[in-house]
Amino acid sequence: MRVLLSEESAMRFGPGLLEHHGGIELVSMQADASLRTSGGIAVDREMSGIEIAWGTSDLFRSGLLRPFFGLVRRLDTLRWFQSPAAGYDTAFFGELIRRGILFTRSDVHSIPIAEFVLRSVLDHFQQPERWAAAQMARRWEPHEFAEVAGSSWLVVGFGSIGRRVAELALALGARVVGVRRHPDPEDTSVPVLTPDGLEEALGDADVVVICAPSNPSTDRLVDAGFLDAMASSALLVNIGRGSIVDEAALVDALDKGSIAGAALDVFANEPLPEDSPLWAHPRVRVTPHTSSDGLGRADRQAALFDENLGRYMRGEPLRNLVTVADLDPE
Repeated sequence: MRVLLSEESAMRFGPGLLEHHGGIELVSMQADASLRTSGGIAVDREMSGIEIAWGTSDLFRSGLLRPFFGLVRRLDTLRWFQSPAAGYDTAFFGELIRRGILFTRSDVHSIPIAEFVLRSVLDHFQQPERWAAAQMARRWEPHEFAEVAGSSWLVVGFGSIGRRVAELALALGARVVGVRRHPDPEDTSVPVLTPDGLEEALGDADVVVICAPSNPSTDRLVDAGFLDAMASSALLVNIGRGSIVDEAALVDALDKGSIAGAALDVFANEPLPEDSPLWAHPRVRVTPHTSSDGLGRADRQAALFDENLGRYMRGEPLRNLVTVADLDPE
């Protein structure tokens, strides 16, 4: 049973996978996009016989993402693809799922993303740049700041990431309300609304966090009406998808003072164009789609794949399986 993975992942996690699972052969994509087995034997792309492909985060920075995904798309022997991403809204992922290939998403990014959200909120509340400027000028200038304790958060999209955001906010004494299309009865830590209750809840939130996936129902969900319904003192944080926010409406709302600020890690067009007004807007913090890039994610991805590989080989249900029904939510 041949398993495709990156050279970096093969070197770091390959020995453990081979030790835990008999009957597999690792095929790693090298820096030049060629293929080799764990024994160093070259593999013909057209005759690779790869049954499983494990996508990992290192593909995004190694330059191998396009050739790796291109090979995955062409494999007629592929039976299961483990994605490095939490979302599955790209056309490529949808194509694999509709072909009947087992597709499992990654839920390992909730830890760094939730910490990123918390930092974004603390930056907005505490304004540390004022302390930094005073330090550089050797000035003793205290300033008061808002506290997370007692603040109200609205988390739109209450999957694994949204729940982790809620956990951190609750730990600091915030009040949290979640929004999810189909609330999970096991989500008992906070009240969870369906989308029809979203607009009414917006005005009570000091922080609105967008964790929702991209689909037709969330496209430009954050429009002029959404922003007008928010409190003028509220912060918008988007770590979901750029398509969810109408960026022109957001700039207008910020200019008018309809909301107090925005922390944005995802954008409609990435990289964010140089002429975007978001770069220099005094009420916006821009980061380059990096909220998930915690150093622990690779080890968690390996643990998830290791578990799922064992399940696959035993014929058991896979964790985080995405089906055609998930592509077309009601």
